[in-house]
Amino acid sequence: MAQIDDLKAASDDQLQQQLSELKREQFNLRFQAATNQLEKPSRVREVRRTIARIKTLQTQRSAAQTAKA
Repeated sequence: MAQIDDLKAASDDQLQQQLSELKREQFNLRFQAATNQLEKPSRVREVRRTIARIKTLQTQRSAAQTAKA
């Protein structure tokens, strides 16, 4: 999965796009879990943590922008 260095190198638009893709995947994984069709239960955790990493980076970047202004 995406390492933190890869995420830091991505632009804001790329992060936003990846975040929306991961949220869609998380939604699908929740449905699979509810219907007992989940193949890799560990994927739920990976997706959740990657979403948190992206949101943390976005918050840090916006805080840095406001600190400059």
